[in-house]
Amino acid sequence: MAAPALIALAHGSRDPRSAATVTALVEETKAMRPDLRIERAFLDLAKPNFHTVVDRLVKAGYEEIVVVPLLLVEAFHARVDVPEVIAEATTRHPGLRIRATDVLGLEARFLEVLDDRLREALRAARVRELDALVLAAAGSSDPLANQAVARLARLWGAHHKLPVTAAYAASAPPATGEAVRAFRAEGRRHIAVASLFLAPGSLPDRAAELALEAGAVAVSEPLGAHPEVARTVLARYAVGAVQLVPV
Repeated sequence: MAAPALIALAHGSRDPRSAATVTALVEETKAMRPDLRIERAFLDLAKPNFHTVVDRLVKAGYEEIVVVPLLLVEAFHARVDVPEVIAEATTRHPGLRIRATDVLGLEARFLEVLDDRLREALRAARVRELDALVLAAAGSSDPLANQAVARLARLWGAHHKLPVTAAYAASAPPATGEAVRAFRAEGRRHIAVASLFLAPGSLPDRAAELALEAGAVAVSEPLGAHPEVARTVLARYAVGAVQLVPV
């Protein structure tokens, strides 16, 4: 019996850079597990959509699918959108078993990815000194999701022995520009911003723009198709696949 297929399910964006990044992440994941059937899909705004991919897998003979939501926080999309599309798919395909895993989340291992991306940005900007950091995330109307970002920011700051502020592109203060200005008001002049986004798009672009306008010395690229992110996708898949095994 074939192993369950894996669908890496992203939210989707009108920005083509976002879909390209998801595609690159899926290719990185496939390279680690060439024995698995791994597909990408989007909830909205990009193709292929979730139902198209499910139909393709059913036609190929798959009876079990593990869905890994490519989301960094457990908020509305994870709690509402993902279960809804899975319920619709199982209604359309009686007998099909689909298991959604936990979201990618804010793993401590992603601090390594943040550091890699930030080092790239600092080299490009020829910056060698830092006295504060800002961790920029999308932001959510769910305060628990924002608190999770703030906890990761504290962990990151403790690792580097630097003050860190979490900032948000939407739904919650402070914005990245506000966070940078607050540090500058304390006399800090070498402030870098790390982008806690999976892929490029309008929110990370806006966060970067505000940070640079406020005086940040560098802003990193999003996490992207980093091997550590791919390994996390496979770790989520492994748990989901076990949960599909009949007891």
